[in-house]
Amino acid sequence: MQIEIFQAILIVATSVGSALLALLLLSMVSVRKTGPDARVATHPVLEQTVFLFDDQDLIDATGPARALLESSPMALSDWARLLAFVAPRFDGFAAAMLTLAERGRIEMVSKPEEGRRTQIKLIAEEVNGLARITLIDPEAEGRGVLVDGLSQRALEDELDLMRLTLDRAPTLIWREDETGTITWANRAYVLRSGAFAETEEAMLWPLPRLFQMDENARHTGPRRLRLDDGDQRAAWFDCHSFPMDKGALHFALPADSTVRAEKALRDFVQTLTKTFADLPIGLAIFDRARQLQLFNPALIDLTQLGTDFLSNRPTLYAFLDRLREARMMPEPKDYRSWRLKMTELEQAAAAGFHSETWMLPSGQTYRVTGRPHPDGAVAFLFEDISSEVSLTRRFRAELEQGQEILDMMSEAVAVFQPSGELTASNAAYDRLWGVETDTSLRRTTILDAVRLWQGKCDGSDLWSLARGFNNRLGQRSLIEGTVRRREDGMMIGCRFAPMTGGAMMASFLPKGVVTLDPPSRAIFDEDRAVKVLAS
Repeated sequence: MQIEIFQAILIVATSVGSALLALLLLSMVSVRKTGPDARVATHPVLEQTVFLFDDQDLIDATGPARALLESSPMALSDWARLLAFVAPRFDGFAAAMLTLAERGRIEMVSKPEEGRRTQIKLIAEEVNGLARITLIDPEAEGRGVLVDGLSQRALEDELDLMRLTLDRAPTLIWREDETGTITWANRAYVLRSGAFAETEEAMLWPLPRLFQMDENARHTGPRRLRLDDGDQRAAWFDCHSFPMDKGALHFALPADSTVRAEKALRDFVQTLTKTFADLPIGLAIFDRARQLQLFNPALIDLTQLGTDFLSNRPTLYAFLDRLREARMMPEPKDYRSWRLKMTELEQAAAAGFHSETWMLPSGQTYRVTGRPHPDGAVAFLFEDISSEVSLTRRFRAELEQGQEILDMMSEAVAVFQPSGELTASNAAYDRLWGVETDTSLRRTTILDAVRLWQGKCDGSDLWSLARGFNNRLGQRSLIEGTVRRREDGMMIGCRFAPMTGGAMMASFLPKGVVTLDPPSRAIFDEDRAVKVLAS
């Protein structure tokens, strides 16, 4: 019995020892195993880079996928961020995604990249109307996806792009520490500073400071600084500074073109100012807010408002109110109608060219012209046309008086221009030929007039001579003759005389009635009636 118990205990002990020995050997094997397989066995499988999109809306993504989006350039949407990383590496990615619903699965391999031996693999699948996109590094197949590698690649690519961008930027960029020592600068700054001795490999350090800026300048807005390059002409830059930890970052933008444009603008304004100062027409320019911005000395003389008032840059309505008080505009019937009229004046001037004539109580006459200017501004021109109006009135009175003298003559008179157009006639002419030249809107020529005369009178060579009077070259001669009017047999003496400037005056003087005996034959000889006299 004791022997059997001892044998059982021995068997149990042997089994326990064998199990312990097996566990010990297994742990030793795990510890001694080396190489890539050993690392895979001892490290957890890395999470895949997977995106789930509903059209262009991100539904879900793994942690590495979100890290990749965060490392991509800023964009308006997650889909745009993914495109910023994928599109440059995979040709035709956007076009291929449009066919995903039809194909169900798309596999693509990235383009070879300089300095990299691996190519990224992309798998796009259609899952219940959603698009699942997976990015895989082929070197990590069987051991999980190197998610950090993709994110790192995106960051490195962006860093290379930023370095290249800063290196090629024409703007001077540099960084200073708190003591003002330059700690970094881009290529444009280095070349401008002349830090390269003979070759780009031999560069002077520390870099010289091109712009002297105090501590307060770092916290102020943009400022324009001048840089003298020895024998070369001075260059101008607009400098922008941004405070940073233990220093500041500076940008210097070339401003030569701006400086030249500003100088040209100042010269142009000075030229305009001198021109406006000698201009006899009053000028007032109001901005979009209808506040006076520019005026010339002639405006002071014409409006009598005074320099102090105009220098305070009054509004348009204050300006018009002062004109009304100074009686330098037509006296309104009531203030409300005047105010409405001034509003219409301002609106008309802002919409396009507008002109009014002001008859002032003093007897003067002003022409007020409104014109729109860029950016909603309005310009008003005040011109004293009193002498012009007086001359026009006197000229009109002389014309009326001359016409009245013509109308009082018993002889019918008509004047034709060198072009043959009728310009003047009297009342006797209208009565003789039965026309109304004053009220007729139709243009009358010498051909129309001869046709009228010939139609009312017997045939005569006199009409052909009158018709070609203005077409004769050289010195023209006076033409005289007598014709008979068919209506009543009245004899009319005709006279066609040349005038200064190539015009012609036709005059007709009735001489009485010729009797016919027998009725079918006239005793009047037309050929003998035509007489040509040298003028």
